[in-house]
This record gives sequence, structure tokens and C-alpha cells, in this order.
Amino acid sequence: MSFLDHLEELRWHIIRSVVAVVLVAVVAFLCKDFIFSIIFAPKNGDFFIYRMFCEIGHWFKFESAFCTQELPFTIQSRTMAGQFSAHIWTSIWAGVIIAFPYILYQLWSFIAPGLYENERKLARGFILIASLLFFLGVLFGYYLITPLSVNFLGSYSVSPEVKNQIDIDSYISVVRSSVLSCGIVFELPIIIYFLTKLGVVTPVFMRKYRKHAVVVVLIIAAVITPPDVTSQIIVAIPIMILYEISIFISAYVLKKNKNKVT
Repeated sequence: MSFLDHLEELRWHIIRSVVAVVLVAVVAFLCKDFIFSIIFAPKNGDFFIYRMFCEIGHWFKFESAFCTQELPFTIQSRTMAGQFSAHIWTSIWAGVIIAFPYILYQLWSFIAPGLYENERKLARGFILIASLLFFLGVLFGYYLITPLSVNFLGSYSVSPEVKNQIDIDSYISVVRSSVLSCGIVFELPIIIYFLTKLGVVTPVFMRKYRKHAVVVVLIIAAVITPPDVTSQIIVAIPIMILYEISIFISAYVLKKNKNKVT
């Protein structure tokens, strides 16, 4: 195929992906009450994650900031089209998240013709595992990172004179960034797999800089969670588990490549 033919092929893959996102977004738009009841759940003081952290606090014999019936902030819309705009964009992002496996399939369909036959056989496994990791990351972001961020930022106050009245776009932005960033972070094993295939990363390199990775993960956990050690450790543990899994994946790929050479 010529360069222009490749562009034409890519254009159709992009069009199919966009159509899938739009179709899901339309469904999400019609399910407004269901979608927004889920999105607004972390702003309620009785959200089950808060109750869980409250019980953990009681178990360790200290007073937890999560033991509250109502968070000290309200969500508001300060522009005429604010709520409608939030409805539209939330539906679109819901379409992107839910249609992610199909988008991944379209991306692979474009790349696959340029691969060897044995590499193409990995397509099904790649799409399934990558999609599973992404959705696990989305759930982790929504059920852990989002509540921790909302609780801390919504409760934070520099002065009793300043009341927290959060704009709806700001609130949804926190939820969206938490969910999508975790979805991407959970793709780490897949990324390491391909970087090892390309010879960019090795298990020796990852083991050598494991301590540095721990420090980075703890810093990230400290930034996105309230300032208590329990929350930071709970967030850091799954990310470090992913890192360790990535080391095993890198070692497996390297071993497999050496066996092919011999």
C-alpha cells in the first residue's frame, strides 16, 4: 500500500472509533440520571468508601476525617450552559471509556497487517488484557482515588471565612482525571511488554531502579490522597504490585527472545 492508501485506511479506523464513541455517548446522554448519580456519589458523606476508611480508623484507634455524614461543600453551575455542557462532555467521556476495547481493536487492526504472523496471534490476548487492565484502573480511580481526592479537596479550608462552592465542571474534572489517569497507569504491564520487545527496558533495569520507583509512587500517593499514612499506603500498594508484575513480564519476554535466538 502507498502512503496515501495507509492514510485512507487510518481514516476509516478513526471514523469507526468515533462512531462507536458517539453511539455509546448517545446512550450515556439518555441515561443522565444513572450516570450522574454515579458521578456524584463520592460527594456524599455516606459513600461506602468513606465508611470503610472510617471503620479502618476506628480499628487503629484514631479519629478519621472520613467519619462524616456530609462533606462541607456544594456543587453549583455558574454559567447558563454549565449543566448542559457538563451533560454533553460527561456523555462523550463515558463513550470513550466504555468503547475503549473497540478503539483498541481498531488501532490493532491498523497495525496488525505490518506485523509477522506470530505477532498477529497476540491480538486477541492483547486486546483482552489491555481492556481488562484499563477497566480495573478506571474502577480503582473511581472507587479509591476519586473519593480520597474529593474528600480532601472538598474539606480543605484556608479560613472559616471561605466557603467551598465547587463548580460542576471542576468537580467532574477531578473525577475524570482520576479515572482516566488510573486507567492509563494500569496499562503499565502492557507498556513494559512492548518496551522490552523493543529492547528499551530490561528486568535488570527495573530491579535496579525499584527503590526509585517506590519513592515516586509514594510521592504520587501523597499528592492525590489526604495527608494520612493509611490512605497513601492503600493507594501505593496496587501500583507497586503492577510494577512487580511488569518486572516478571519483562523477564518473561527477554527469556522468550533469547530462546528464539538459540
